[in-house]
Amino acid sequence: MAKFELKLPKMGESVAEATITSWLKEVGETIELDEPIVEIATDKVDSEVPSEVDGVLVERFFNVDDVVQVGQVIAVIETEGDDEPNTEPENNQVEVEEKVIEQVEETVAVAKETVAPIISGGNRFYSPLVKNIAKQEGISQQELDAISGTGKDGRVTKNDILNYVENRGSKPQPQEVKEETAPVVQHKVEDTPKVVTAPPVIPSGEDEIIEMTRMGKLIAHHMTESIQTSAHVQSFIEADVTKIWNWRNKVKNDFQKREGEKLTFTPIFMEVVAKAIRDFPMINISVQGDSIIKKKNINLGMATALADGNLIVPVIKNADQLNLVGMAKQVNDLAARARNNQLKPDDIQDGTYTVTNVGSFGSIMGTPIINQPQVGILALGAIRKVPAVIETDEGDFIGIRYKMFLSHSYDHRVVNGALGGMFVKAVKDYLEAWDVNREI
Repeated sequence: MAKFELKLPKMGESVAEATITSWLKEVGETIELDEPIVEIATDKVDSEVPSEVDGVLVERFFNVDDVVQVGQVIAVIETEGDDEPNTEPENNQVEVEEKVIEQVEETVAVAKETVAPIISGGNRFYSPLVKNIAKQEGISQQELDAISGTGKDGRVTKNDILNYVENRGSKPQPQEVKEETAPVVQHKVEDTPKVVTAPPVIPSGEDEIIEMTRMGKLIAHHMTESIQTSAHVQSFIEADVTKIWNWRNKVKNDFQKREGEKLTFTPIFMEVVAKAIRDFPMINISVQGDSIIKKKNINLGMATALADGNLIVPVIKNADQLNLVGMAKQVNDLAARARNNQLKPDDIQDGTYTVTNVGSFGSIMGTPIINQPQVGILALGAIRKVPAVIETDEGDFIGIRYKMFLSHSYDHRVVNGALGGMFVKAVKDYLEAWDVNREI
C-alpha cells in the first residue's frame, strides 16, 4: 500500500493560507478521485479541496478553524500500489528551519487578540505577514520597531521576526543597526503614530450582542489596514448619462432576446473605466515599499452585495480586451455566482482597480476605501432625473437630464490630485460621448 500526502493547493497568486471550515470525510472512509474531502475558506471565498487519488483517508492533520498555509499537508490517503519515493529535502538544517516556520504559521488559530495593531510609520514598513506574526507572538510595536531588518532598505523580513521569536526570552535582541542602513532603519518610538484604542462599550441588559461573522471580521480588518496603509483622498465629478440611459432602453430588450442576458448599466460603466485606465495607466499600479509596480493587465474588481449584507469583489480579467457583449456576460456570471456563493478563489484574485456601485442603495455619492494593494476605487452614484442647463447653437435651455456623481478615492502617496482628477474626468467624458447609434 502507498500513502499519498494531500496538500493545500495554490489558490491564486496572493492567497497564502486558508481556514478549515468543515471536514467532509472521516478517517477510515473510502475516497474517490476528485471527491471533495474538506471545505476551506480564504479571505472571502469558500471552496472545496478534492482528492487527487482513489483510496482511504488514514490521517488528518488539522481541525476545523485551523489556518493552513498553501503547500502544507492536510491529510494522508492510503492507495493501492508501491510506496512513493521520499521527495523531502535531505538537508537536515532546511528541515529544521521549515518546521520552525510551520510552527509559527500554525499559531494563527490562537492569535493573541489583546495586542495593539502594528502600524507602519516613518521609514518603517511592515508587511501583512510580519504584522500577523507579531500579533500571534504578542510582539508590541516598540519591540518590532527595535528589530534590525535585513531586507531591502532595512525592512524587517519574515526571517528577521522569526529569529527574534526563537531567541526571545533566552537572550536580548541586538539593538545595533549597521552603519550603512542607519538612516533608514533607525526609528524613534516617539515618531510612531499613537494607536487610538476605542473606549469599551458596556451593553445594557436590553441590548443585543451579535457576533461578527468570519467574513465580517475579515472585511473589518481589510478596511482598517487600508486606511492605515494609504493616504486616502477623493475627487468628485458629475456626469450626464442621458445618452446612455436612452440608448440602453432602446436596445436592452433585443439584447436579452438575442444573447439571453440582461444588459444592465454595470458593463457599460466597466467598459468606460477600462478605456480611461488605458489613457491613464499610472492608475493601474501597486506600491511595494519604495517601488511602484505598473500592472500590465487591466483587471477590474466589481464590488457585489451579498444577501447577508457583506460585499465581495469578483474580478473581470483583461477587461479592456472585452467587447460590450463579453463584458455583460462576465458581469452577469460573476454577480450570479457571487450571490450563490459559487465563486472560486481565482475569481477574486489579481484585481488592479475596483468599481463599486453605491447608487444601487440610493446613495448619490460615497467615499469608498481603497481595495489594497490597489491605489484607486471608483464609486458610482445613483442616476437621477434633474433639471439642467442644455447648451445649444440657439442658446441655453433648461431641460430634464439623467445625471450621476462619480467619486474617485485614490492613494495620495503615488497618485496626485492632477492624475486622480484627470482620470475621473476621462470617465465622465467617455460616458457623455456615448454613441446613441451604437449597435451591439
